[in-house]
Amino acid sequence: MAVLLLVFAFVSGCGEEPRFTATLSDPVNVDLSWPDDDPAAAGRIVEYTTDPHGEYTILQFVPPRRTSYRHPDLMPETRFYYRIRPFYGAVSDAVTVSGPATPAAAGPTVSLRAGDRSAAPASFRAEPAPEEMVRFSWADRSSDEDGFLVEIKKPDAADFVPIEVSDPGTTSAGLATMPGEEGASYRLRAFYYGPASPVLDLVSGKDG
Repeated sequence: MAVLLLVFAFVSGCGEEPRFTATLSDPVNVDLSWPDDDPAAAGRIVEYTTDPHGEYTILQFVPPRRTSYRHPDLMPETRFYYRIRPFYGAVSDAVTVSGPATPAAAGPTVSLRAGDRSAAPASFRAEPAPEEMVRFSWADRSSDEDGFLVEIKKPDAADFVPIEVSDPGTTSAGLATMPGEEGASYRLRAFYYGPASPVLDLVSGKDG
């Protein structure tokens, strides 16, 4: 059977993601790709929907320097809509579980969009919790975040990657630990979204 290969690409205008592509590499797997052209971005958010007038679902917060994502095992013969958004923001110092909290900064909250390092979450702490959980707590130092993003660096990893998102205005979160995360470092980013890319759409093929 011939492999179905469809590629959708848009060249965007000012303020939008350029050269964002979606490829139906086989009937039920989509590969998304984009250029690494924004050194200020802390990463990108990959989103999809099956309703062009409905809400988007976040597939993943992708770390910086990564330029692709695979959306696997799609519903057959269904139209999917995709977009990506960069995200930005100030990040706390890294801590380990039960390690010392980062110090709190005095003064009023400040805007993330001003690029002020003092907008980073303060007093960030990771503590063990029942049922193999880690409990995070922090002081909110930003006035206009779109959310908070817990990032992890496993002992054998080269860098931090996003693993958990919390709503704006929150000051705590919980996360189940996974094998290989013993001794990991954590940090917390107060983030805001950049402009969304053009929307790409395609129809998945028949399964089998």
